[in-house]
Amino acid sequence: MLGDLPNSLKEVSGNEYIQSTKAIWILEDGGNSSNVYRISSTGKVQHELDIDAKNKDWEDLTSDEFGNLYIGDFGNNYSKRKKLKILKIKKEDLDKEDAKIEEIEFEYEDQKKFPPKKKDRFFDAESFFWFNNHFYIFTKSRVKKKYGKTSLYKVPAVKGKHTAKLIGEYDNGNKVSSWITSADISADGKKVVLLSQKNILIFTNFLGDNFLSGTVQKIPLEHQSQKEGICFKDNNTLLITDERTGGEGGNIYEYILKK
Repeated sequence: MLGDLPNSLKEVSGNEYIQSTKAIWILEDGGNSSNVYRISSTGKVQHELDIDAKNKDWEDLTSDEFGNLYIGDFGNNYSKRKKLKILKIKKEDLDKEDAKIEEIEFEYEDQKKFPPKKKDRFFDAESFFWFNNHFYIFTKSRVKKKYGKTSLYKVPAVKGKHTAKLIGEYDNGNKVSSWITSADISADGKKVVLLSQKNILIFTNFLGDNFLSGTVQKIPLEHQSQKEGICFKDNNTLLITDERTGGEGGNIYEYILKK
């Protein structure tokens, strides 16, 4: 464990490390304030940025090669949202007190009903990353006994309305602890990481951008907490954050991968 997150931030749902500035950013889930926070490696808030957009259901953060930051506003517990969004914060606005955003809107190509029947509610999401001018979104299943199923979708990283294209699937198990809650890709593009409460999944040797087609390494997590954020600090170091519930969690952790 590197440090404690502030007591005021109970529902930290995503994190991102921007390589160019060596800054760690976090956000809170829907229903909380529309802010993103730059924190130190020990969890102390160094800067608070007020975003000119409603926090409908913010779930994850990512950044591009230019240092722009993106918010995944695509939490969708009942698979009934039609306006799923990714919010762009320009690099030059990150040190200001408030920032306007640019919206990228999308819908899943295979969702036809809002909401679908309970057995088809696979369209929640808490995980994404930017890579080669596209966003890659990993869904979170709300279907009993299929909680570990995640689908990978691809969306262009440009302003406008888009259709998210399905390019892969993976099954992490059937329990709630199998839910996929965050994702990232290493700076060299060779490793993709997915997070759940029970494990870390490392994908390598994938074909093109079907990251779920690769070799999978499963790292079990003994520590029981609501883990919601994961990102690469460098090609072999991960930063993980969890929510504060029942006096547990609310921390930032470092995990070093074996080379």
